[in-house]
Amino acid sequence: MKNIKQSLKPKIDSFKKSLYLLAKNKLSLLALIILVLIVLMAIFAPWIVPHPEDIADETHITEKFLAPSAAYFFGTDELGRDIFTRVIYGARVSIWAAVLAVGLALIIGVPLGAIAGSIGGKVDNVIMRITDVFLSFPPLLLAIALVALLGSSLTNATIAIAISWWPWYTRLVRGQAISVKERKFVQAAETIGTSRMKIIFKHILPNTISPIIVQASMDMGGVILTVASLSFWGLGAQAPMPEWGLMISNGQSYFPDKWWCCIFPGIAIFITVLCFNLLGDAVREILDPKTRKK
Repeated sequence: MKNIKQSLKPKIDSFKKSLYLLAKNKLSLLALIILVLIVLMAIFAPWIVPHPEDIADETHITEKFLAPSAAYFFGTDELGRDIFTRVIYGARVSIWAAVLAVGLALIIGVPLGAIAGSIGGKVDNVIMRITDVFLSFPPLLLAIALVALLGSSLTNATIAIAISWWPWYTRLVRGQAISVKERKFVQAAETIGTSRMKIIFKHILPNTISPIIVQASMDMGGVILTVASLSFWGLGAQAPMPEWGLMISNGQSYFPDKWWCCIFPGIAIFITVLCFNLLGDAVREILDPKTRKK
């Protein structure tokens, strides 16, 4: 039992230091609290929204374009649907799409980067030349082209964003792998005949986790904004799905007279993206010794 406590002590101390650094940055702590609330609302959206029937294509013609009030906090849209309900449920759609896009990008990019950096030679050249081809296109432009090819839907938009995002993780992990493979414990594993794949996935990849977490946390906001952009242009989520970008697109025709149709989904995007960016900066400060404040 004593040995177990001693082995856990460095991890506990590191966790306590991370919490201290996060609590020290009041703005990042506030961003984390807001994000936790947004995620909880997204998870329980179907059960906490005041008008769950308005998540779908429900129509209330007599209640269309009602201004914000006690009955409808964010007003109603052109079909009489409660915008507050749709904004809350939209968090579920946007965050889930962002998680899937970043997750797919990690699944593709991280192993490729680890293999390229660890093996080197022709394998490295082939992987990095393919990566360079993808990096030569702006991510948003490439995502638009892929969605146009695959067809307009939230699923295809998510896949397109993942395909346009994975090269960044490949380049990041490759650089880390090149550095890690020169360390003595990796060289020792090679000396005793450990297989190359085992070295990559057991010794090299675990030592690249910190920069991956930092990059992924900072990418979440950008991916949410990209999902909203594609939906705004009609390439992502399709009606009647309550996605923030699609809601702004539908409401722009009635702006500025019916301002609430656009403003509240826009505020939701702004707050969520800002909080993810602030939290990403905090995670980088905590995990990256080069940027950690003394």
